Amino acid sequence: MQDLKKNSNTGEAQQGAERPSGRRTGFGLSSKLLVLTILFVMISEVLIFVPSIANYRNNWLQDNLAVAGVAASLIEDAGSVSESVQHELLEATGALAISYSHDGMRRLIAMSEKPDGFAATIRMEQETPWSAIACSFETLLGLKAGNIRVIGDVRMGAGQVDMVIPVAKMRADLLAYSLNILQLSLVISIITATLVYSSLRWLFLRPMQRLTSSMDRFARDPENKGEIISPSNRADEIGEAERQLAAMETKLNQALKQQRKLADLGLAVSKINHDLRNILSSAQLFIERLEGLPDPTVQRIAPKLLATLDRATSYTKAVMSYGKAQEAEPNIRVIRLADVVSDVEEVLGLSGNDDICFESHISEDLEVNADPEQIFRVIMNLCRNAVQAMQEDKTVDASVIKRITVDAEVRGDRIELLISDTGPGVPEKMRENLFRAFHTSGKAGGTGLGLAIAAEIVKAHQGTLSLKEDGCPGACFVISLPHREQPKKRGTITRLFPKDTQISAGGD
Repeated sequence: MQDLKKNSNTGEAQQGAERPSGRRTGFGLSSKLLVLTILFVMISEVLIFVPSIANYRNNWLQDNLAVAGVAASLIEDAGSVSESVQHELLEATGALAISYSHDGMRRLIAMSEKPDGFAATIRMEQETPWSAIACSFETLLGLKAGNIRVIGDVRMGAGQVDMVIPVAKMRADLLAYSLNILQLSLVISIITATLVYSSLRWLFLRPMQRLTSSMDRFARDPENKGEIISPSNRADEIGEAERQLAAMETKLNQALKQQRKLADLGLAVSKINHDLRNILSSAQLFIERLEGLPDPTVQRIAPKLLATLDRATSYTKAVMSYGKAQEAEPNIRVIRLADVVSDVEEVLGLSGNDDICFESHISEDLEVNADPEQIFRVIMNLCRNAVQAMQEDKTVDASVIKRITVDAEVRGDRIELLISDTGPGVPEKMRENLFRAFHTSGKAGGTGLGLAIAAEIVKAHQGTLSLKEDGCPGACFVISLPHREQPKKRGTITRLFPKDTQISAGGD
């Protein structure tokens, strides 16, 4: 128990040393979310810009062709056009030369200078989205220079318009459009990013920050119940995480409080145990002196009292062993099970007892590989609990039989020892923690260690200890142990007590 206290203090020191200071390095989650939101919005704007610039380029060419087509139709009807009108037409379209084809006849409408070759020829009826995108970006990036030839149908009327346009003119208009789109995209990106960031922060970041801050506060003082997070009423995953965290913190808080109580209890037990061993040693000295008296009764009882005190002394050592880690390793021997049960009957003073009947149906030749002292403790604990339960039951009348029955069955390679009684049984609420330490059924003076120690001993023997749920009027415990066939040798082990005297023993 002292080790438990020491380990608890050491664990707290290590927890304090390993606890994070709460300082953050680099970008926080909020900053990363904001940057990613802006980045993704800009990527979306770029994806929108690619087809929009191609569409603007096509509309720009179609508009110029439409203006030139209308002018060409009017000039065709008029028959002639002045130089000033030609100049205005070229200024309006940005073209160097415009010609008009109709009914197989081609006519030059206007020309400011003779074109010197073409960087590309664009036939609008043959344009595809991909060719329009490629041409737009080639123009924007300055990969094309000189003039381009554009041929398209007249929207109002018959015929075709053939124009020569400088690449620089179209590039200037595309750059102006791109700048406008960029400015608009920045505004949209900032607004969208702000809205998305605010929404995500309200929906996710703030609850996550609340969770992490709650965990940090709880880690600093896990025994303070006030640091347990109060779950919100959210029905989504965040709300579920809050409820699960609250449940986990509550269980951990209770476990730490119980651990501290156990550590304090261990320190108290170690002090009491030290004084108790001194008292038992003194009692052993007095009884050894009584052995020298000639009284026959004293001669019969004194050895048994000495054996009982020796057992009590060994129990004080076992209490310290249980508090440190576990029971001592069993010293496996071949024992006669009926003799061990008989010893329990004598120690509890049930031989010839008029109030409680003790029945053993174990064959005299049934042997088992086990530690005799530890198996005695297990059976003793179970039978003593049955005696106390039936003695404290105030609801029964004189006609009710109080009986403890011990039986054994061999099932293949296992032997099952059944200890049943006719008492009130185990309360339903106690069954879940029946074999856990310091969980008692509420009996007077109970510590909740008897069944925990018994279960640990049986487990050390590669066995199991369980409560039989039905088929018994009271409580029925089943001890299952490995059963190995052994050559039958009488006198394999001596009895723990002679058979001619009854001795009453106190409880754990």
